[in-house]
Amino acid sequence: MDLENICKQIETVAKKAGQFIREERLKITDDDIELKGKASLVTYVDKNAEKLIVDELTQILPEAGFITEEGTADSDGETLKWVIDPLDGTTNFIHGIFPHSVSIALMKNDQPIVGVVYEVGQDELFAAWQGGGAWLNGKPISVSKNKTHEDVLLATGFPYYNFEMLNEYLKLLEFFMMETRGMRRMGSAAVDMAYVACGRFDGFFEHALHAWDIAAGIIILQEAGGKVCDFKGGDNYLFGKEIVASNENYFPAFFSKVNEFLG
Repeated sequence: MDLENICKQIETVAKKAGQFIREERLKITDDDIELKGKASLVTYVDKNAEKLIVDELTQILPEAGFITEEGTADSDGETLKWVIDPLDGTTNFIHGIFPHSVSIALMKNDQPIVGVVYEVGQDELFAAWQGGGAWLNGKPISVSKNKTHEDVLLATGFPYYNFEMLNEYLKLLEFFMMETRGMRRMGSAAVDMAYVACGRFDGFFEHALHAWDIAAGIIILQEAGGKVCDFKGGDNYLFGKEIVASNENYFPAFFSKVNEFLG
């Protein structure tokens, strides 16, 4: 497959979906908001954006299956799968704040090989394909070089439905708040991963995630020189609902501390 060409086509789809999201942002009312679960919101914008993306991607690779957040398409065990979050950061979107993003990945045998994250608010398109490097609006990006706690800025996501690790999470946050340059909770895991890839953040960790939250970000980060693992140091981060991601220099210290509290 020509992964670079496929990536360019995905970029076009992501920006088209992003334009739809941008146009609809000021039209949302309380009547348009549905509750999928406690603090988990969805609107017609999520659903229609996903339908748009699925329709467009089907034209690119008709043989590929789908893993989608809103369930507009699914997989029957295909080797190739699209993994889609049509609007990562729906709560931000509903409240009129950024970031919120479109996240699209192509997987082969459950490994991301192409990824695109389009952050709607700043019109920033992050993209990568296997062996092709990582890019932001057409310019190459790479992870930061920082390696000690005192030099890093970190990102995470706060639990909003799964609180089984809350006490351990708060203890870890306390450590990082005291020992690093700070913590940020942006509200879009896809953007968090992209920001680590381009060096804005030095590390990111979160639990209770889904594949569509991070699949695109994983390949973007890896192609930018970053590393990922689960809380135990293994490779069950895509479907295991937990991830540690950082640049290579900081990774040993970062993973060690996350593992100490959450592993």
